[in-house]
Amino acid sequence: MGKYFGTDGFRGEANKGLTVDHAFRIGRYLGWYYGQTHKAMVVIGKDTRRSSYMFESALCAGLTASGADAYLLHVTSTPSVSYIARSDDFDCGIMISASHNPYYDNGIKLINSQGEKMEESVLAGIEAYLDSDEELPYATDSHIGQTVDYAAGRNRYIGYLISLATRSYKGYRIGLDCANGSTWMMAKSVFDALGADTYVIGNRPNGLNINVDCGSTHLEKLQKLVREEFLDIGFAFDGDADRCLAVDEKGEVVNGDKILYLSAKYMQDKGKLGESKVVTTIMSNMGLYKALDELGIGYEQTPVGDKYVAENMRQNGHLLGGEQSGHIIFGRYATTGDGILTAIKIMEAVTESKMSLSELSAGMKTYPQRLKNVVVTDKDETLACPEVKAAVKAVEEELGENGRVVLRKSGTEPLLRVMVEAGTQELCEEKCDEIIDAMRAAGKLLQVKA
Repeated sequence: MGKYFGTDGFRGEANKGLTVDHAFRIGRYLGWYYGQTHKAMVVIGKDTRRSSYMFESALCAGLTASGADAYLLHVTSTPSVSYIARSDDFDCGIMISASHNPYYDNGIKLINSQGEKMEESVLAGIEAYLDSDEELPYATDSHIGQTVDYAAGRNRYIGYLISLATRSYKGYRIGLDCANGSTWMMAKSVFDALGADTYVIGNRPNGLNINVDCGSTHLEKLQKLVREEFLDIGFAFDGDADRCLAVDEKGEVVNGDKILYLSAKYMQDKGKLGESKVVTTIMSNMGLYKALDELGIGYEQTPVGDKYVAENMRQNGHLLGGEQSGHIIFGRYATTGDGILTAIKIMEAVTESKMSLSELSAGMKTYPQRLKNVVVTDKDETLACPEVKAAVKAVEEELGENGRVVLRKSGTEPLLRVMVEAGTQELCEEKCDEIIDAMRAAGKLLQVKA
């Protein structure tokens, strides 16, 4: 990771960690970089945060000042920017979003012409420019760029999603939680077009309520909706809709690991998986691996971040990968996690098998897991601290093959994440606290957030 760009873009509190000047200069660099040999074209999307409009204007000013044309999808999802960037031959795409973070945060995600996360070499060039006093040449006269309303691109993406459904959803009662974010209109349009009887929450954004007690990070309201309205299934998206988690007909959560399991099993049953392995991150539950072993399906592990999952899939030709958090990548149809696409693929398994979601996911047993986020004096120093390393080793030796420990830096927040898997929830809690106590005793701990 660089100084500004982490695993999921340049993210920070709006006009504090990430300022409007940053956005302007990023636009200036991208317009210049891609415009050295031709008229650059960049497509931009944003979520519903109040600051997203400000950053959109700043990016457009920077791009057009460097001679690029900026095409605006307006409020849309990250996967839609990825789809349009690659299908409409743009030089790159930009998504303005901080995903599942609170409204006061925002981020700038850069997507290359193949619809994938931007190459490190380009990000390094941007970071060097942000930290320099260099002035790039301004476009003049007819070379100044223009902004173009490109809502038609968003509509074409919606059409693409609808085209992927294998059956009508007529007769299915489906709940949708749009997180007051990117899918607040889009998701209902897709599921209505496919014939579902839709029940929608989290679809009243006001610029300040994105992800607030709703969406894939707060599933309680969707669970309640499914139970009270006797729905067949529910889907929850995050702020920029690259994640999806599901709720079965009983109101129980089906997380990303279970989605990977049922999707892999369905693909195997239909002869669509072949020799492809399932690509996971180190945070996936032990139960997923045991369930895949029983099916004879191989798997690979990457560092945390859908960026690394996508890289592994691309390099090795794997067709399915994702994260427990709901970033699921279906390699035949997308180059990035796509929440609505994930929901459509889950519905394909449901409608084709004529089974409920609880039945489809029943083959995977989830091992108890506890994750705590801690603020420390210095992330790298804490990871290297002998006392902390000794505590981790002691817990690992005690758990043996019946559990594991993951201690890692967050790629999007100034935190360390402590995760323990074990036979019981109580044991997970106890061992998590032992590692945190070691940080405290070593003088490294500032705060336990959750």
